[in-house]
Amino acid sequence: MAVLLVAAAGPLPDGFVEKELMPLLRQHCGKCHLDGKNKGGLAMDGRLALEKGGDTGPVLDSKTPRQGTLARSLSYEGELKMPPTGKLPKEHLDKFMLWIDAGGPLPAGKAPAAKTHASAPADDAKYWAYQPVGPVSPPVVSGNAWARNAVDAFILAKLEKAGLKPNPEADRRTLLRRLSYDLTGLAPTPEEIDAFVGDQATDAWEKQVDRLLASPHYGERWGRHWLDVIRYAETNGYERDGAKPNAWRFRDYVIRSFNADKPFDRLIREMIAGDEVAPEDPDAITATGYYRLGIWDDEPADPLQARFDEFDDFVATTSQAFLGMTMNCARCHDHKIDPIPQADYYRLLAFFRDIPRYSNDRNVMSASSQRDITPLDRRKLYEDELRQRQDLVAKLTADRTVLENTIIKRMGAEDQRASEGPDRPLVLKKLKEFQKGDEGQRLRQLIDSVREMERKPVPSQVFTLAINRCSPRPEPTQVMARGNPHAPGATVEPGFPKALGGATPAIPVADPKAPSAGRRKVLAEWLASPSNPLTARVWVNRIWQHHFGRAIVASSNDFGKYGMPPTHPELLDWLAGELVRQGWKAKPIHRLLLTSSAYRMSSAGRADALAKDPGNNLLWRQPMRRLSAEEVRDSFLQASGRLSLEIGGESVYPPIPAEVLAGQSVPGSGWPVSPPEKSTRRSVYVHVKRSLQLPVLGQFDQADPDSSCPVRYTTTVPAQALGLLNGKFSNEQAGHMAARLGKEAPGDIRAQVARAIRLTTGRIPVAAELDADAAFVKSTVAAGTSETEALRQYCLLALNASEFLYLD
Repeated sequence: MAVLLVAAAGPLPDGFVEKELMPLLRQHCGKCHLDGKNKGGLAMDGRLALEKGGDTGPVLDSKTPRQGTLARSLSYEGELKMPPTGKLPKEHLDKFMLWIDAGGPLPAGKAPAAKTHASAPADDAKYWAYQPVGPVSPPVVSGNAWARNAVDAFILAKLEKAGLKPNPEADRRTLLRRLSYDLTGLAPTPEEIDAFVGDQATDAWEKQVDRLLASPHYGERWGRHWLDVIRYAETNGYERDGAKPNAWRFRDYVIRSFNADKPFDRLIREMIAGDEVAPEDPDAITATGYYRLGIWDDEPADPLQARFDEFDDFVATTSQAFLGMTMNCARCHDHKIDPIPQADYYRLLAFFRDIPRYSNDRNVMSASSQRDITPLDRRKLYEDELRQRQDLVAKLTADRTVLENTIIKRMGAEDQRASEGPDRPLVLKKLKEFQKGDEGQRLRQLIDSVREMERKPVPSQVFTLAINRCSPRPEPTQVMARGNPHAPGATVEPGFPKALGGATPAIPVADPKAPSAGRRKVLAEWLASPSNPLTARVWVNRIWQHHFGRAIVASSNDFGKYGMPPTHPELLDWLAGELVRQGWKAKPIHRLLLTSSAYRMSSAGRADALAKDPGNNLLWRQPMRRLSAEEVRDSFLQASGRLSLEIGGESVYPPIPAEVLAGQSVPGSGWPVSPPEKSTRRSVYVHVKRSLQLPVLGQFDQADPDSSCPVRYTTTVPAQALGLLNGKFSNEQAGHMAARLGKEAPGDIRAQVARAIRLTTGRIPVAAELDADAAFVKSTVAAGTSETEALRQYCLLALNASEFLYLD
């Protein structure tokens, strides 16, 4: 066989490559890098493949051969060590090094095939999610009497095609209970239900929708949905799980934004680049706390790895929350399913490179993650007060020094000289011996005045969790081989995914003294653009999800090929267009969905529909749902009369049983129990600690904040029933509810039972039900239990009823 020796930098013995090198190459490297195999992207079948290198880039260094990746890995120098089974024997290694010193000659071989993506480009170009949102007209349907708006037309068209009819409308009590929980997370009061049932106006339902959309509790409910998606937590995770100071301001920012119906495109701009688009707006600065919500290792074994894990959190959360794309799957290699090359992952990461690490040490109040947002008037007061104090302290200190020096002049020459150097404190101890008249009293007054001034509190500053001290000139971003930050490859510039156009935006180089690089503003504008094919679709899909139990694209964080296809793609596009037409505001979309006939359907099953569409994919009925974790806790407190509806402010720490705290390395650490009047606030205000949950919230599937949580899957586990029946919280609330009933209907067991049913279900009980429940309470008393305890036991049963915990 003829051998073409290419790029030899020095002479080798005749036949060395064929007789000496190739057998060693096949013995030690053939399993992974010969005969068409290219682990790590490296093939060694010929010179052309070897010159291309692998995922880490070129493996030969023509200038300093022994410093090339191949030479260093064979020598077991650095992180990469080859072969992985063990270092080569010296005689084999020497032959490899001789070959490397000569430039690594090999037969030319074939040029390595270009990397291809699993998806054919033609298929990728046609994939529905990457297409622009075009104009869509509602279909014409025969059931015009049922179709109240365009939403109904889309739903009915699919049902008619399948030969199905929609369910009839639910009763008014069921509807108001569904609506109230969906918009505010709270049950309607019996009085609100009675008012709605008795309202005969044609717009009675619309008035309820508008009333609840205007409620300040709307922002608490819908803000919580968004906090799930952007992995909101108030601690850092890992073993110490330290606090994120002032994280609660971000939660309040989200709640305020939803209550104000802030346009979603503005919310995007503030969260992604608030410091760049509105640097003087405290809300916009607070919004950048988005980047600080993820887990953070305060003592990483590999700081560089931890740094890129932080960037990965930004890429993963941003791409999933706003685009419904799993860009993070391309950190180590091209995406296995979607058309996302590895380079696209790093192009997106490059937008975030100006953001500094959460902290460079274990200081959680790091200047890189806290920003002063003190209002201007309050800041001026603070600065004026501080300046006045500093001036006064300086004057008092100067007067004290003058008086001390006056006394020191009466001392000997040696002491006078010592008072001018580091031994002055020793000299001052002798002052008392040389004082005259009231000098001692004056000296004490000056010292006390300074101490009192230093102890006096100054007007407080307002800090928020945010990004700070960003770099105007970020480090270059490189594609990391297999996602390994210690193996940087080709440099990439900030850019958008190829599947969505792949543009590389023109970003002016920032001034060296600028507060940031200006890159994130460019990203925010692209995300919030009406021409972006995904952002509006993803957001209306999430709104739909929380009103109909399941999103149109059920995998609401993944619109890619690994996710679920849309059940109603035309409806999704029509809603996305409507969102943009409404100025990106959510409340008009809510109103559109909630006033539809589709939303008002009953949840009852029908044999004909179950046979044709058992999964309710065509939406012939409204799905029943269990209350969420927060709704369960809040509803217990609401029924007991203990719920505090105070809005906003620092997080609270309700009591946690000692048995739960015992599982911590330091029981109770990071959980200072709040006073009783604060402990009964709504669950959205409960401190979110990654390593510790309130039992009732954890049992009922509270979101895991370690990563974006698009859907809370409802579980049914024994701990739920055991916790509600035997748990301390549920039993305490049953006792408070019993006390409430005793005050509202004193001495009348039948009236107390009737009130309990209304508080837990909203409905008026029937006579037989009242008879049976009152008999239960009376029989419990007859068995020797006190009336108070008997009523508490009944309340506990009422709070455990499925009718209380589920919405039809």
